[in-house]
Amino acid sequence: MTAATISDSYLAEQQKLHKNPKYGVASLSFAPVVRSLLRLGKCESLSDYGAGKCNLKKALHLRDGGKVRYQPYDPAFPEYGTPRPADLVTCIDVLEHIEPASLDAVLSEISSISQRLAFLTVHTGPAKKVLTDGRNAHLIQESTSWWLSRFEPHFDILHVQQVRKGFFVIACPKGAYRTLGADLDLPAISKEAARRANRKRGFKALFRAFS
Repeated sequence: MTAATISDSYLAEQQKLHKNPKYGVASLSFAPVVRSLLRLGKCESLSDYGAGKCNLKKALHLRDGGKVRYQPYDPAFPEYGTPRPADLVTCIDVLEHIEPASLDAVLSEISSISQRLAFLTVHTGPAKKVLTDGRNAHLIQESTSWWLSRFEPHFDILHVQQVRKGFFVIACPKGAYRTLGADLDLPAISKEAARRANRKRGFKALFRAFS
């Protein structure tokens, strides 16, 4: 991650937060959607941007050397290395935590490593946790329309789904829509995402874990 995407002081704050075992578990609820995207998107690799403790890997039962290559990235865990390109890039329970001045740099980085699809989730309200300086852990609390306007320069949006306390989007890098649409059944991807989001199982507690 470049210096533009996170400050040193905020990195230290995030490393403190990750010591809490309940911090960064929202990916468990989104695993059913991600699993469908891997299949319908014909994805052989997954970059988990803001992976935390790699709960998404556990929820998807991915194995090292398996059919889908799992690539975690999180500045709070330097042992993961740098962000790596993948067919599917997920960013779950991360963007609302980003320092506002760094948001465009983060979105640009996610887009640059997304070779096919990107799955981005956003909690639009306050978190239960606070930082050591008293700020809410969700540094950005804005409407869905505000977020979509920030995504637009970096992504072609394929699907937007409102869920409890927020939303998620399925996207591809800016300008890739036509090429991707020739290879994938994009309406089927949208339909499956909506179906998964409306199922009680897996989404009943959605966003309760959002920090």
